Amino acid sequence: MPFQRFVETGRTAVVSDGPNKGKLVSIVDVIDQTRVLVDGPNSNVPRGQIRLNQLHLTKFRIKFPFTASTRVVRKAWNDAKVDEKWSESVWAKKVAAKDKRIQLSDFDRFKLRRARSRRNKIRSLAFFNLKKAASRDGTLYGKKKMAKGGDKPKPKKGAQKPTGKAPKPKK
Repeated sequence: MPFQRFVETGRTAVVSDGPNKGKLVSIVDVIDQTRVLVDGPNSNVPRGQIRLNQLHLTKFRIKFPFTASTRVVRKAWNDAKVDEKWSESVWAKKVAAKDKRIQLSDFDRFKLRRARSRRNKIRSLAFFNLKKAASRDGTLYGKKKMAKGGDKPKPKKGAQKPTGKAPKPKK
């Protein structure tokens, strides 16, 4: 699959290293093969250069002219509603969940572990009950088998038991 995220003017990125780690910025200009000029008007990141290996490119791109001023970048950022789109993305939700897990106390971690244990026991019990029912129905492995126990069909009274052989013709 071809690349979808290019280093280009207007591309939004997350800073992965340095004092502005975790903040959103927009690429304003490409300086050379390893450095770009970034600006984060709403995330309080001052305009400046940053190495590309310190950025994680996002899928968001805003339209503004080449080497636009901070005022123009801020206007385009707000018009494109980048902050709202970012907060709704799966990436941002994972980062928020990770931060929340880091803030847990010992007692919170204990409660979480107990809740997971209970959930897993309930889930396992439901799974094994379904598996047992499927095994009885014969649908577990895709074969229709007779059920074990007293679920076998009973022969009708007065009917002969089939022997599996054809009757002998009379002479």
